[in-house]
Amino acid sequence: MNKRQRVKKDAEFQAIFKRGKSFANRQFVVYCLEKDQDDYRVGLSVSKKVGNAVVRNRIKRYIRQTFLEINDQVFKNMDYIIIARNPAAKLDFHETKKSLEHVLKVAKVIKKKS
Repeated sequence: MNKRQRVKKDAEFQAIFKRGKSFANRQFVVYCLEKDQDDYRVGLSVSKKVGNAVVRNRIKRYIRQTFLEINDQVFKNMDYIIIARNPAAKLDFHETKKSLEHVLKVAKVIKKKS
């Protein structure tokens, strides 16, 4: 995931929080906002309550890798904010990917596998 695909600014986060729709499961909360753009963007939020820096960075790495692997299935004209909850700290990569795909399917922003 390159830098153009990241939501960085606080104002962009706030706009997605206000106007976007949220979907959740035990491990993740996803905010989705439809935008007029060519590619999707992802913002990540992992609180200090989830774990120390090593744990938080691992979760963010897993989320980024998941988006790289499901790149062709995710709707492109969207902004996503992924918020990790406490149980996400105990997941390995495959469990993280499965959980994130589940919440994206609930949000109906992931295409069916063909």
